[in-house]
Amino acid sequence: MNKNTFLLLVGIALIPPGCTMAPKYSRPKAPVPAEWPAGAACQGIQPATNAPEARQLRWREFFTDEKLQQVIATALTNNRDLRVAAQKVEMARAQYGIQRGELLPTVNATGSMIEQRIPANVEGFPEPLTITSYQVNLGAASWEIDFFGRIRSLKNEALEEFLATEQARRSAQILLVSSVAQAYLTLAADRESLAVAENTLAAQQGTFNMIHRRHELGLAADLDVQRAQTQVDGARRDIASFQQLIALDENALNLLLGSPAPGNCLPTDLGSVAPLKEISAGLPSQVLLRRPDVAQAEDLLKAANADIGAARAAFFPQISLTAAIGTASSDLSGLFKSGSKAWSYAPQIVMPIFDARTWSAHKAAKAQRDIAVTQYEKAIQSAFREVADALAIHGAVDRQVEAQQSLVHAVAETYRLSNSRYRMGIDSYLSVLDAQRTLYTAQQGLVSLHLAKLANQVTLYAALGGGWETPSGGPEAMTSASAKPGSH
Repeated sequence: MNKNTFLLLVGIALIPPGCTMAPKYSRPKAPVPAEWPAGAACQGIQPATNAPEARQLRWREFFTDEKLQQVIATALTNNRDLRVAAQKVEMARAQYGIQRGELLPTVNATGSMIEQRIPANVEGFPEPLTITSYQVNLGAASWEIDFFGRIRSLKNEALEEFLATEQARRSAQILLVSSVAQAYLTLAADRESLAVAENTLAAQQGTFNMIHRRHELGLAADLDVQRAQTQVDGARRDIASFQQLIALDENALNLLLGSPAPGNCLPTDLGSVAPLKEISAGLPSQVLLRRPDVAQAEDLLKAANADIGAARAAFFPQISLTAAIGTASSDLSGLFKSGSKAWSYAPQIVMPIFDARTWSAHKAAKAQRDIAVTQYEKAIQSAFREVADALAIHGAVDRQVEAQQSLVHAVAETYRLSNSRYRMGIDSYLSVLDAQRTLYTAQQGLVSLHLAKLANQVTLYAALGGGWETPSGGPEAMTSASAKPGSH
């Protein structure tokens, strides 16, 4: 083969193939209803309202409380789990770059010196012979020319896995934002419950002191004193319990933040937290497919689909080329003199005849694709269930809060009247005791329902894909950046 033929072969090899043997990808149909559930619990919910969708609403716009915004921003900067997720993205990006580089030849410059002694009467030489040679070469070794798209399919698989890792980072950020908000609201609720318990203790202590004085005057029975004492002790126990919960809440929040939470940013009660912004649930087909975890499952499905192309290409010949050009001389000083040019090329084709592993690899790739389809469908179903549950709570919790508030007002009036009747000697202390217990339980229940309402708003926001925000501020910026290393 002359020099022109060699250059022609190299030129053909440099033309990248235009296709792979991977099956044409088509997105599986979402195995969920076209609309959100509409039962008694969801009464009054309008999925398509004028409110913005969660994905269009940045977390700073949804969480309007400035102190909570500062706490979330601290967590996004310092949280170690989010850092690990970002580092995994960089690792996947590098792995994609490695696989993409397989499409191009690896060119190396090598220099060598060979000194060899040949004994007498070997290879036709009557006398011992010492041969010395020097070489400098520039070439590529065993470069596979991707005629049938095997390497290109593996490159596409690596790209989809990289994009899936990026979607996992988005999911991690959404989870972190919602977890910090939930921990913040839980701390506020426990502090409010502590305040209720302290107020109740103060009232019960005053009642106990009054009954104790009446007992000293012979106007109250021993049983009334003991009953009042049990109320005081129960309130003291609850105060200690809420103080313990608050300490645990602060520890959990500090772990999410990755550093101690600033004391001036912690809430005093739920009433001090600014209201969260209302959002629209949208339609399942439009919302769920944009959730990062669902997008991650689809990227992994595309990766499995590309792996089938690599498995199919293994049935076809593999063509590789080893080529080098340089100089050679028996003297080091003659390496770059005229007439020392040397070149070599060694094209190779390997035609598979029988290899049972190839068929098994193809079956395994198809099975992996089927698994990925099932996992993608399960991700959509899980996402649908999360949103449906949040909508069911959202539709009922307002009615529960309204009823609980009415209950608190009614029980508070009952306690006031019972206490007044007891002071006038019209009624027994047992009525006061019962009203006091009922009021305390109702007040704590109202705090729990307020927390449930706010926490469910956070859950709904996260379940609809809200909470992702790129450093540049645009939710689509990272998607564009992710596509820069290559395209499908």
